[in-house]
Amino acid sequence: MTAQAWMQLAAYLAALLALAWPLALMIDAVMAGRFRAGLRLEARLFRLAGVRPEQDSGWLRYALGLLVFNGLGVLAVYALQRLQGLLPLNPQAMAAVAPDSALNTAVSFVTNTDWQGYAGETTMSNLTQMLALTVQNFCSAATGLVVAVALVRGFARHSAQAVGNVWVDLTRATLWVLLPLSFVFALVMVGQGVIQNFSAFKTVHPLEAVTWQAPRLDRDGQPLVDAHGQPLTLPQRSATQTLAMGPVASQLAIKMIGTNGGGFFNANSAHPYENPTALSNFLQLLTILALPAALCFVFGRWVGDLRQGWALLAAMTLLFVACAVPLQAFEQQGNPALAALGADQAASATQSGGNMEGKEARFGIAGSSLFAAATTAASCGAVNAMHDSFTPLGGAMPLVLIQLGEVVFGGVGSGLYGMLVFAVLAVFIAGLMIGRTPEYLGKKIEAHEMKMVSIAILVTPLLVLAGTALAVMLPAGRAGIANPGPHGFSEILYALSSAGNNNGSAFAGLSTDTPFYNLLLSVVMWFGRFGVVVPVLAMAGSLAAKKRLAATGGTLPTHGPLFVLLLIGTVVLVGLLNYVPALALGPVAEQLMRPLH
Repeated sequence: MTAQAWMQLAAYLAALLALAWPLALMIDAVMAGRFRAGLRLEARLFRLAGVRPEQDSGWLRYALGLLVFNGLGVLAVYALQRLQGLLPLNPQAMAAVAPDSALNTAVSFVTNTDWQGYAGETTMSNLTQMLALTVQNFCSAATGLVVAVALVRGFARHSAQAVGNVWVDLTRATLWVLLPLSFVFALVMVGQGVIQNFSAFKTVHPLEAVTWQAPRLDRDGQPLVDAHGQPLTLPQRSATQTLAMGPVASQLAIKMIGTNGGGFFNANSAHPYENPTALSNFLQLLTILALPAALCFVFGRWVGDLRQGWALLAAMTLLFVACAVPLQAFEQQGNPALAALGADQAASATQSGGNMEGKEARFGIAGSSLFAAATTAASCGAVNAMHDSFTPLGGAMPLVLIQLGEVVFGGVGSGLYGMLVFAVLAVFIAGLMIGRTPEYLGKKIEAHEMKMVSIAILVTPLLVLAGTALAVMLPAGRAGIANPGPHGFSEILYALSSAGNNNGSAFAGLSTDTPFYNLLLSVVMWFGRFGVVVPVLAMAGSLAAKKRLAATGGTLPTHGPLFVLLLIGTVVLVGLLNYVPALALGPVAEQLMRPLH
């Protein structure tokens, strides 16, 4: 890594820590009902909706409420896409989205995945972008946050039969946490140059005309070739350019703060209207991990021991650095295969500059690599560079961060409850080693909790690996591969890993906007989200009903360096070991096929 990359990483982690603490105080006050300024408005909303805020519920009713809430979200987003041709705020007169693509997008945004198999600026109307996608960015982030809050209540309460009121929690998370933060950040991004309007597309005249070679086609639309099999082309020239317009800043703010990902534009956060400057890039990086980091402190405050929150945050940070550093290093090494292209001087310059393919010059390798690490450490599919153009081992690092279960900070809420699942597993393993009944924060970890932990940990690898195998086996899955060999396999593995872990980013070399992939990824995204949420809530209900035991001389400390290392080892061995054979067939095999110099 270069000195610039080290300085940027250090500044980023320092700024993240400084931002996380005040956010934690804010979340603590809001979710505990101490935000008095909002109680009067809350009371009116609850009375209108028929909600009794003082009435908590058990885990099953809490889970059913979330499933109904998110199921209705799928129907609403699907309907808006199918009907957008008849609805207002559609200046480009965009037609209805195809049924399979609309279903995929609806499930994607409801599950906080934000996988996009389409180009947003040429597929979705302004109304769909706002009323369907942006609204679900709030709802899905709130869903993850309240699940984490319910689990933390399970640890904090004792002899209780309830984990909270799902409608109260969703309302508070949306109104007093996500909405004000997004409003402020959207204004900041507008100040940096992110657009926010309802205009139709604009045709402009660039400073220089653009020229290119277009393939010559026959009457059937197939490319023509000459006698030697080389494609025939026609010179093309354009003196104008069409620029997409729309309400970008409002969607950008919540997609980052809510670790949703996706983007108004197909180019995502690499687009100059969505991420114009190096400062906007750094601020977007901060917002991706800000709430996940803050929730660690909320956890420590609610269980009455801030050291517990620090321990989780330390494990997350160490895992993040362990992947971000080699990712930067691999990208800065460049591609030795370019040396075979010709001029030694040009090849030497390419090597010293590193791998700039697929990266924006205004961000460089350091800014692009750090963004890739942050967006895949969280369940955020926003990207500012083409992951498909990373070096084999450089591209493996974002893939590994996704496959760790999105617990290295993770999404809003999902990172905390995912890491707590691994923490419970870690104390169970430690209890087996020393021959004691495992305890975590004074709660005995028994058979029921371990069953729920096993389901929550194993459901995602099962979905990812089975889905990858299915895509490789069937012609419909292989038809989307544009890069045969290990890289093509990596693209499929990345797509399924991203869907199963609700990340949403992609290598982007795989053609997935087909009925096969749209349906397959929809199933994987839904069960990858709620196949974890339901057992986590079941564990929360079980823990809340238990008495809290006093610590004794034989109680395993869960706030020191030893437990942090145990937790990291558990995440790596259990969370990643399932994927090692698949990684060997993809990025590792591709790396071994590259020339050494």
